[in-house]
Amino acid sequence: MKSFLSLFALLMVCWVAPLQAETKSTPPRILAIGDSLVAWHKGRGRSIADVVAKSLDEPVRNRAVGGARMIYNLPVTGALGLSIPRQVAKGPWDWVILSGGGNDLWFGCGCSRCDRRIEKMVSADGRKGMVPGLVKRIRNSGAKVVMIGYLRSPGVGSVIESCKDDGDAYEARLSEMADAMQGVYFLSNADLVPHGDRSFHGGDMIHPSPKGSAAVGARVAELIKRVDRKR
Repeated sequence: MKSFLSLFALLMVCWVAPLQAETKSTPPRILAIGDSLVAWHKGRGRSIADVVAKSLDEPVRNRAVGGARMIYNLPVTGALGLSIPRQVAKGPWDWVILSGGGNDLWFGCGCSRCDRRIEKMVSADGRKGMVPGLVKRIRNSGAKVVMIGYLRSPGVGSVIESCKDDGDAYEARLSEMADAMQGVYFLSNADLVPHGDRSFHGGDMIHPSPKGSAAVGARVAELIKRVDRKR
């Protein structure tokens, strides 16, 4: 219970952090939405979105919110950011960076018997569910999508260790979704954290450290550069 309350407090700190300011002189072409994976360190200018912005030398609008879910059935008055689909802002955007689903597994089904929850988010073939529906809506606006996978626990004292199997199953479906949809890319981070290496995670062993955000952000930026070079 103590670990859960600590996690909740951390999420709320990130929730109330102000949305990243945009550069007025250059309208951003990249939007970042999702949960704490992308929102973490936003207030310090060291989030994944901040790293992408610096690497590409252009602004990124970051609307990600800690604690956000793909499926959010509670009243949303005053907390629209907790529903990831509601974070989508009017563009036009060339790219949307997206994370989400982890809180649905952690809070929605406790990372136990999550088959129905996963199916509701994304079907086995990657073509149906809340996430493909959101991605299709984004693609219909003309933007390409990079869906970011989560950091894995290094096996050292993480309270989300029990989520590994469900997380792997969920991300396998996200990979199927990306393969089935043009202009959609799934970026796995399952190989990023060496076993026993705590440096990619913060003190809670759940969220990314600045080093972890920098590593993921560098991968996202490189993917965007690679795809844009082919245009």
